[in-house]
Amino acid sequence: MPKLSYFVLLFFFLVSLDASCQKKTLFAKSTTENITIDGEINEQAWLINTNIATDFIMFEPDNGKPISENKKTEIKVLYDNEAIYISAILYDNEPNKIQKEITNRDVFGVSDHFSVSINGFNDGQQDFRFFVSAANVQMDCLATEGKEDFSWDAIWKSKATITNFGWVVEMKIPYAALRFSNAKKQTWGLNFMREIKRDVQKYTWNRVNTKIGAVITQAGTLEGIENIKPPVRLFFIPYVSAYYQEDDFAADRTFKGGLDIKYGINDSFTLDAILVPDFGQTKFDNAILNLEPFEQRLDENRPFFTEGTNLFNIGNIFYSRRIGGAPSTYPDVTTDEEVTNYASSVNLINAIKVSGRTEKGLGIGFLNAVTEKTYATIENTVTKETREEVIEPLTNYNVLVLDQRFRQNSSISFVNTNTTRNGNFRDANVSALLFDLSTTANSYNLYGDFKYSSINTTEDYDGFKTSLNFAKTSGKYRYSLSGRYTSRDYDNNDLGINFYTNFNNLYSNLSYRILNPTKKFNTFKFQNEFSLAYDNPTGKLQEGYYKPTIKATTKRNHYFELGLDIKPFEAYDFYEPRVYGRYLQVPKSVFAYLGVEFNSNNAFTFDFTQSFTKFDQEGRANYGLAIGPKYRVNDKFSVFLVIDYTHKTNDLGWVGFENSDIIIGKRNREVLQNDLIGKYAINNKMTLNLTARYYWSYSDNQAFFTLQDNGTLAENNSYLLNRNRNFNSWNLDLSYSWWFAPGSELSILYRNYAQEGSRNVERRLNTNLKNVFDSNMTNILSVSVRYFIDYNVIKNKF
Repeated sequence: MPKLSYFVLLFFFLVSLDASCQKKTLFAKSTTENITIDGEINEQAWLINTNIATDFIMFEPDNGKPISENKKTEIKVLYDNEAIYISAILYDNEPNKIQKEITNRDVFGVSDHFSVSINGFNDGQQDFRFFVSAANVQMDCLATEGKEDFSWDAIWKSKATITNFGWVVEMKIPYAALRFSNAKKQTWGLNFMREIKRDVQKYTWNRVNTKIGAVITQAGTLEGIENIKPPVRLFFIPYVSAYYQEDDFAADRTFKGGLDIKYGINDSFTLDAILVPDFGQTKFDNAILNLEPFEQRLDENRPFFTEGTNLFNIGNIFYSRRIGGAPSTYPDVTTDEEVTNYASSVNLINAIKVSGRTEKGLGIGFLNAVTEKTYATIENTVTKETREEVIEPLTNYNVLVLDQRFRQNSSISFVNTNTTRNGNFRDANVSALLFDLSTTANSYNLYGDFKYSSINTTEDYDGFKTSLNFAKTSGKYRYSLSGRYTSRDYDNNDLGINFYTNFNNLYSNLSYRILNPTKKFNTFKFQNEFSLAYDNPTGKLQEGYYKPTIKATTKRNHYFELGLDIKPFEAYDFYEPRVYGRYLQVPKSVFAYLGVEFNSNNAFTFDFTQSFTKFDQEGRANYGLAIGPKYRVNDKFSVFLVIDYTHKTNDLGWVGFENSDIIIGKRNREVLQNDLIGKYAINNKMTLNLTARYYWSYSDNQAFFTLQDNGTLAENNSYLLNRNRNFNSWNLDLSYSWWFAPGSELSILYRNYAQEGSRNVERRLNTNLKNVFDSNMTNILSVSVRYFIDYNVIKNKF
């Protein structure tokens, strides 16, 4: 029998194995009484409900240990046609020690927490998680195995109250915030979690065994909900905003208005739409001096593209910053012309997304966005005449996802992204087929994908990328083995982001962890990674490394991480030269780092990371140090500073071309980034936030070389261009936020930013600061109001 057949038989034998895990069941009780969410739990419906979830079990650090009697927890669930209601009594024999820092929404901070995880399909695949802190701050997320998406925000009510016997939580979660089937009798996956911050302990109602790799499948069940008639899920979120912007040359006033719509097509699917979008108050991008051969990958901060998009992230071929990002072309100019106006981004006209999952586990997601036609202005330097040229036509973006889940822990998925530009511009289509199979006991996993791209441009081309991974995902000892192959012409960069092509890779991971605390450690993990990547045409090694890493948390809640990245072989960089088929020889190297984070529950805490890289090349080394003191003055006010410094000596990198020659510079580099974050919570609905960032970096070339065909360097004394760089960036956001009603927010933002760069290296920090503050500083003051309107509330008023 062929070896492959043995492998397939072995895997399906493992699939047939079962796990013995007893699931608890809680029964919800129907009510017609009006439940007031005030943290009192005094309605008659609560008092007569005898179905109680209790006997919590420790999740971490000492997995499996029952909760003590003086910390017992009692949960009840009610329901009506609008929502489910949850009451939680969390006993604590030292209520004065309950941690209760007031934070922004979705920020946990130093607080005790209670949460409920609900899986309306009971398929072990996705949880809707709702958290409440002892300070009555809400957090919520969509959770798939190993991932929590806190950008998703639902509309629900909660009240937490500190008592003389502990604390109490009352919650109302509308059906509009959940997804479930239309069955008359509902069976939901359910688990509760309680975190006791000062003891660094988490407990769950249904035990979650850390020997098993999966968490969601280890939930209990909620039964008793039947014959409900949820109301129409239709919500309107109109907004108005006003902006005043000025710099050294001009001032401008802008008024905007728009509308977000959320519509529940049925109990399982939701449509989201934005009309006349406004992202003016989203977090700023962290500008850097990018000398790499690839673009800088930017975080997505626009709410529409972050909220509830986990379905669209399957396959990792969708990068939402492409929508409304930089134009895809640059205008052609003659020797007498120059570009005087080139947009840094393209305006978004509108966007919609539909997502949900059927009763049989089929997830369907569709996203569509349209961006407007964008021009650049070009001036003739002799005649001063100007003309316009299209740099981005009217463009339509589509994403389609089909994700079939089965057996509570496995799935097969199809993903397609399509970019269609009007006229004779580049179009792109990328498809991915994926499978993710786990054994019944969640002990082993087999994952694979095949991705295919098709580009229509001046010369059409196609490419593909594929991978296969097998892993042991439970127990103290775990491992994974994987292989990848990417063709030269695989390209998903019109609606995705991918840097590396034309290579094949073998990777393995072997790790050991403790599942219960020892005398010295609450957690301890030792991981070993091995990787070899080769260029497809030449077979040359692109990268080979061994990475041992230790991560541990002590009994006093101090965290430390120690790691090495050993590259024992000479390799070849096929990307730095910026020319296909050319490569730069990369020497052997050793990278080492140590990171320590002291107990984050303390009022004053401190973390630092120190790193060092030594290359097998004369005089070449890197050094890094990051420190981060944080001080929590009280439960309302905290301040956090991060200083991150990197120094590179005799670094090598591309600087330009000389005729057909590729010029490589030997350079010294320094990078300094300072981040200051401050928060003052007036109450749990109203906060003041400060975020300030200063970034400085330079590149000082010491010598130039011509890249040879064999990847080595030959000294070049004739290249005289100044390729040095000095770059400064400053950002400051000072904001006030008031959630004055459920889903409704008033926000005021003062933004101040500037960038400054030159070819002259300036090593004095004070001079760099002066230069960036003396540059063209932009100041923006904006006010925005968003108001949440529930159709079911307003329909009764007309």
